Amino acid sequence: MSRTAEIVRNTNETKIRISIDLDGTGKSNLSTGIPFLDHMLDQVARHGLLDLTVQAEGDWEIDDHHTVEDIGITLGQALSKAVGDKKGLCRYGHAYVPLDESLSRVVIDFSGRPYLEFHVDFARQMTGQFDLDLIREFFQGLVNHAAVSLHIDNLRGDNAHHQCETVFKAFGRALRMAVAVDPRAAGMVPSTKGLL
Repeated sequence: MSRTAEIVRNTNETKIRISIDLDGTGKSNLSTGIPFLDHMLDQVARHGLLDLTVQAEGDWEIDDHHTVEDIGITLGQALSKAVGDKKGLCRYGHAYVPLDESLSRVVIDFSGRPYLEFHVDFARQMTGQFDLDLIREFFQGLVNHAAVSLHIDNLRGDNAHHQCETVFKAFGRALRMAVAVDPRAAGMVPSTKGLL
């Protein structure tokens, strides 16, 4: 069964196209117009072992907000479509990732209920030209449209780039675990409700 999806989302503010293959090899083709976001999404693909293409045009002359949020929304829609009926899905995933002084933990549940806990106190507001407030906006958009519960905690760190990178790497690793298929659970939805 193919676990792929392609989503196109066009608004008056952005034009986004995302394709994803949950059973990929970690390849990415990223053109968001925001180099730092490309770098973070590359971490998700590489550490999540999924193939990810993101093409985006945004109203960058205003700022990066709409583009970052809409990429999160569209990626969430792609994840929701790619996991399908969730039969055989491991459902839960978690990861701790260090980078020098920084350590982050991410836990995800493909619960069908959108919920975000985001606890990252960045050491500074900006990394390069990127406003780190937008990281929460990205994940909120993703959570709302993937219908997942997501807990993100940066446990320590004093370099904002490192903090952010550990979050995205841990998200990739947790996602990889959650979307894995358990052959022992083939045909079963991982819930006593029988539906997610």
